Amino acid sequence: MRIIAGKYRGHQLVAFKADHIRPTTDRVKETLFNKLQFYLEGAKVVDLFCGTGNLGIEALSRDASFCTFVEKNPKSLAITRQNLDKLKVPKDQYKIINMDVVAYLKSYTGESFDVILADPPFTEKMAHDVMMAASQSAGFGPQTVMAIESEQKERMDEHYGSIVRYNQKDYGDKFLNLFCHESALQEGEGDE
Repeated sequence: MRIIAGKYRGHQLVAFKADHIRPTTDRVKETLFNKLQFYLEGAKVVDLFCGTGNLGIEALSRDASFCTFVEKNPKSLAITRQNLDKLKVPKDQYKIINMDVVAYLKSYTGESFDVILADPPFTEKMAHDVMMAASQSAGFGPQTVMAIESEQKERMDEHYGSIVRYNQKDYGDKFLNLFCHESALQEGEGDE
């Protein structure tokens, strides 16, 4: 696993042995960040189910200003910390939260994020529940863009309240889904 672009480009992330982690492939990650490139500069990002920190670190590498890493698995959090330390990411650019993602979204009361990244474990088929929680969270504001991976056969709706899917890419075993607030579509954003 490596960082694809930006200030940490080409840096390898730490090797790990953890059966519960299935990192986003470089192919999916490249497509994802190509679609998000205009949203990242100075962005406040949250990496849900951060695993190794792969997606959040990629966002920071591409000039996001801050990333919150959310994960409940202690092994994953240790790997995320190792990766942040290895790349010497300044501590004022990130926060790590050890918490269940759905509970985090439901209890979040801060400012909305610019970009939400979510790669829920496929074995738990949680993408729909995560979207339900995101649609009711203070973390999802009118300007927020959310990218979430989902397994082919799990439920993923087109709309979650005022949140609308505006793009979906099929990777055979999974989908990459992009969501935004319906008002952003009316303003012409998120229509790639």
